[in-house]
Amino acid sequence: QVQLVESGGGLVQAGGSLRLSCAASGGTFSSWTMAWFRQAPGEERAFVSSILSSGRSTALINSVKGRFTISRDNAKNTVSLQMNSLKPEDTAVYYCAAKPDGGSQYPWWGQGTQVTVAS
Repeated sequence: QVQLVESGGGLVQAGGSLRLSCAASGGTFSSWTMAWFRQAPGEERAFVSSILSSGRSTALINSVKGRFTISRDNAKNTVSLQMNSLKPEDTAVYYCAAKPDGGSQYPWWGQGTQVTVAS
């Protein structure tokens, strides 16, 4: 059974940094596209960033480009999201998700970790 466990959330002042991590188990991590989504209060869950299994290709939404970096370690079955220059609008529950490369849906999700950016 695939399990994704996020960590690293918390409360930070605007302009600060946090590093989210997601540890995966129960499957073939090195063949998965990994992604981060977030859900702000009153909003739907939305895509933030993804990284292909090889780590060679990444995607980021425009609002976090230049501030967030996604990376993965296939030896440790982890994916990380380094978040710098955080803004209050980054406040959300952040979710780790996984799918096989080329898949259209993300069948595996973590439980989420809260990120709160105070102004």
